[in-house]
Amino acid sequence: MKIIIINGPNLNLLGTREPEIYGSESMEAYIPKLRQRYPDMEIEYYQSNVEGELINKMQEVGFSYDGIVLNAGAYTHTSIALLDCIRSIHTPVVEVHISNVSSREEFRSRSVIAPGCRGTIQGFGLDSYRLAIESLLGLATR
Repeated sequence: MKIIIINGPNLNLLGTREPEIYGSESMEAYIPKLRQRYPDMEIEYYQSNVEGELINKMQEVGFSYDGIVLNAGAYTHTSIALLDCIRSIHTPVVEVHISNVSSREEFRSRSVIAPGCRGTIQGFGLDSYRLAIESLLGLATR
Protein backbone atom coordinates (compact mmCIF):
# COMPACT_ATOMS: atom_id res chain seq x y z
CA MET A 1 0.00 0.00 0.00
CA LYS A 2 1.27 3.44 -0.93
CA ILE A 3 0.02 6.56 0.82
CA ILE A 4 1.11 10.16 1.11
CA ILE A 5 0.65 12.60 3.95
CA ILE A 6 0.17 16.12 2.60
CA ASN A 7 0.39 19.06 4.96
CA GLY A 8 -0.60 22.61 4.12
CA PRO A 9 0.44 26.06 5.29
CA ASN A 10 2.40 26.62 8.48
CA LEU A 11 2.57 22.91 9.28
CA ASN A 12 6.26 23.01 8.44
CA LEU A 13 6.54 24.74 11.83
CA LEU A 14 5.18 21.81 13.84
CA GLY A 15 7.22 21.34 16.97
CA THR A 16 7.74 25.07 17.42
CA ARG A 17 4.42 26.61 16.36
CA GLU A 18 1.98 27.01 19.25
CA PRO A 19 3.06 23.84 21.07
CA GLU A 20 0.13 24.20 23.48
CA ILE A 21 -2.16 23.49 20.50
CA TYR A 22 0.00 21.43 18.11
CA GLY A 23 2.46 19.72 20.46
CA SER A 24 6.24 19.85 20.49
CA GLU A 25 7.05 17.10 17.97
CA SER A 26 7.90 17.89 14.35
CA MET A 27 6.64 15.88 11.39
CA GLU A 28 10.27 15.09 10.57
CA ALA A 29 10.45 13.28 13.93
CA TYR A 30 7.00 11.69 13.63
CA ILE A 31 7.13 10.28 10.07
CA PRO A 32 9.88 7.71 10.89
CA LYS A 33 7.68 6.41 13.72
CA LEU A 34 4.82 5.86 11.27
CA ARG A 35 7.12 4.12 8.82
CA GLN A 36 8.38 1.85 11.61
CA ARG A 37 4.81 1.05 12.69
CA TYR A 38 3.76 0.22 9.11
CA PRO A 39 6.85 -1.41 7.55
CA ASP A 40 4.90 -2.95 4.67
CA MET A 41 3.43 0.40 3.66
CA GLU A 42 5.16 3.07 1.62
CA ILE A 43 4.54 6.37 3.40
CA GLU A 44 5.57 9.58 1.68
CA TYR A 45 5.40 13.08 3.10
CA TYR A 46 4.88 16.42 1.39
CA GLN A 47 4.34 19.91 2.79
CA SER A 48 3.73 23.24 1.10
CA ASN A 49 2.53 26.66 2.12
CA VAL A 50 1.20 27.22 -1.41
CA GLU A 51 -2.33 26.15 -2.37
CA GLY A 52 -1.49 25.44 -6.01
CA GLU A 53 1.44 23.21 -5.04
CA LEU A 54 -0.87 21.14 -2.82
CA ILE A 55 -3.24 20.74 -5.77
CA ASN A 56 -0.38 19.81 -8.10
CA LYS A 57 0.82 17.12 -5.66
CA MET A 58 -2.66 15.65 -5.21
CA GLN A 59 -3.16 15.53 -8.98
CA GLU A 60 0.26 13.88 -9.36
CA VAL A 61 -0.53 11.04 -6.94
CA GLY A 62 -4.33 11.01 -7.05
CA PHE A 63 -4.66 8.30 -9.68
CA SER A 64 -1.98 5.87 -8.56
CA TYR A 65 -1.67 5.97 -4.76
CA ASP A 66 -3.86 4.05 -2.34
CA GLY A 67 -4.57 6.97 -0.04
CA ILE A 68 -3.95 10.60 0.81
CA VAL A 69 -3.90 11.92 4.36
CA LEU A 70 -4.51 15.65 4.02
CA ASN A 71 -4.07 18.33 6.64
CA ALA A 72 -4.86 21.39 4.56
CA GLY A 73 -4.29 23.74 7.49
CA ALA A 74 -6.11 27.04 7.07
CA TYR A 75 -7.01 26.12 3.47
CA THR A 76 -9.48 23.68 5.03
CA HIS A 77 -11.81 26.60 5.67
CA THR A 78 -11.34 28.53 2.43
CA SER A 79 -10.23 26.44 -0.54
CA ILE A 80 -12.86 25.46 -3.03
CA ALA A 81 -9.95 24.72 -5.37
CA LEU A 82 -8.75 21.95 -3.00
CA LEU A 83 -12.28 20.56 -2.79
CA ASP A 84 -12.53 20.49 -6.58
CA CYS A 85 -9.18 18.70 -6.76
CA ILE A 86 -10.20 16.09 -4.17
CA ARG A 87 -13.40 15.43 -6.10
CA SER A 88 -11.43 15.09 -9.36
CA ILE A 89 -9.01 12.38 -8.28
CA HIS A 90 -9.61 8.68 -7.63
CA THR A 91 -7.45 8.19 -4.54
CA PRO A 92 -9.41 8.41 -1.28
CA VAL A 93 -8.57 11.42 0.87
CA VAL A 94 -8.87 11.52 4.66
CA GLU A 95 -8.95 15.00 6.17
CA VAL A 96 -6.83 15.35 9.31
CA HIS A 97 -6.42 18.01 11.97
CA ILE A 98 -4.04 17.83 14.90
CA SER A 99 -6.25 19.94 17.14
CA ASN A 100 -9.98 19.69 17.67
CA VAL A 101 -10.86 22.48 15.26
CA SER A 102 -14.51 22.31 16.31
CA SER A 103 -13.56 23.57 19.76
CA ARG A 104 -11.47 26.49 18.52
CA GLU A 105 -12.41 29.73 16.77
CA GLU A 106 -15.79 29.62 15.07
CA PHE A 107 -14.34 30.07 11.56
CA ARG A 108 -12.40 26.81 12.01
CA SER A 109 -15.55 24.77 12.59
CA ARG A 110 -16.47 24.68 8.87
CA SER A 111 -14.46 22.58 6.47
CA VAL A 112 -14.88 23.47 2.82
CA ILE A 113 -12.97 20.30 1.78
CA ALA A 114 -14.88 17.79 3.95
CA PRO A 115 -17.58 17.03 1.35
CA GLY A 116 -14.91 15.60 -0.95
CA CYS A 117 -13.11 13.55 1.70
CA ARG A 118 -13.88 10.01 2.88
CA GLY A 119 -13.85 11.25 6.46
CA THR A 120 -12.29 13.61 8.97
CA ILE A 121 -10.11 12.86 11.98
CA GLN A 122 -9.33 15.64 14.41
CA GLY A 123 -8.18 16.37 17.91
CA PHE A 124 -5.79 13.50 18.59
CA GLY A 125 -2.53 15.38 18.09
CA LEU A 126 -0.09 13.82 15.66
CA ASP A 127 -1.81 10.50 16.33
CA SER A 128 -4.57 11.82 14.04
CA TYR A 129 -2.28 10.87 11.13
CA ARG A 130 -1.99 7.29 12.39
CA LEU A 131 -5.75 7.06 12.77
CA ALA A 132 -6.14 8.29 9.19
CA ILE A 133 -3.74 5.60 7.98
CA GLU A 134 -5.76 2.99 9.88
CA SER A 135 -8.93 4.21 8.17
CA LEU A 136 -7.25 3.93 4.75
CA LEU A 137 -6.14 0.39 5.63
CA GLY A 138 -9.76 -0.39 6.45
CA LEU A 139 -10.88 0.89 3.06
CA ALA A 140 -8.25 -1.24 1.31
CA THR A 141 -9.40 -4.45 3.00
CA ARG A 142 -13.07 -4.02 2.12
